[in-house]
Amino acid sequence: MKGKPAAMHIRIRPLIGALCLGPVLNAQTVLDGAYIKEHTPTRRAIPYVHLREADVMVAQRVWRTIDLREKINHPLYYPLEPSQGRKSLFDVILDGLLENGSLTAYDPGVMLQDDDFERALTTPELEGMLNAVDTVWTPGLDDPDTMIPVVQPQPVTTAQVTRYLLKEDWIFDKQRGVMEPRIIGLAPLREVRGDDGELRGHAPLFWLYFPELRYVLANAQAFERNNDAGGRSFDKIFQDRLFSSYITKVSNAHDRGIIEYATGLDVLLQGEAVKEHLFRTEFDLWNY
Repeated sequence: MKGKPAAMHIRIRPLIGALCLGPVLNAQTVLDGAYIKEHTPTRRAIPYVHLREADVMVAQRVWRTIDLREKINHPLYYPLEPSQGRKSLFDVILDGLLENGSLTAYDPGVMLQDDDFERALTTPELEGMLNAVDTVWTPGLDDPDTMIPVVQPQPVTTAQVTRYLLKEDWIFDKQRGVMEPRIIGLAPLREVRGDDGELRGHAPLFWLYFPELRYVLANAQAFERNNDAGGRSFDKIFQDRLFSSYITKVSNAHDRGIIEYATGLDVLLQGEAVKEHLFRTEFDLWNY
């Protein structure tokens, strides 16, 4: 009689283990959706049409800002945390920088105005900037009169990147008879806040060479309103100009932005004047 309980325990233990492991094994085979989404992850960026210098009749360099608070730009900002197989544009960029190593970030310089892609940031520099830590001195639990250091991580999150800065060239190609923009660089702009939490402005984290960035954006799915099967990529958003922006600088002799010689509403009006100039330039080329 004493041996029977031992035999029963031996039989019960494998059964309990099977019951515990069963849900875990089944969870690995769950498909969150009606089908496997393979189109966007395997998509390739469509190369630009080759452009000869001899065919360029007009060229104008423009800097513009994308404000993610505008509704049309929400697909670039949300979700704040990866969800339903989608990520924000900033999270896609972070994956390309820190996980895949397929992107190169360039230093914006000491004054945060260098956009010439001259110095590439190293991985330790990037990790130190994106995953910064701060030391706060707090009273000790045992002795309130003794201050002890407490390390607090302060990573840069998607919620803090509320704007993007684009550098692009508007070019009229006489061979094809088209006026088109070519995005050269993209810089995430992080919110800069004071000790009181008040917003003081926006500062570029780094610059990315857009022709290189396109290969990452082409494989990242963005939100498409009323159609989850659309498969729109972030690269398509930029190539089809499905975003809203305003011009902050145009190439000039003094190399200064619009905000340096205009204030208030005049800044936006000057940006709209640049847009009108680009439109008129293309229009006038077709009228003799």
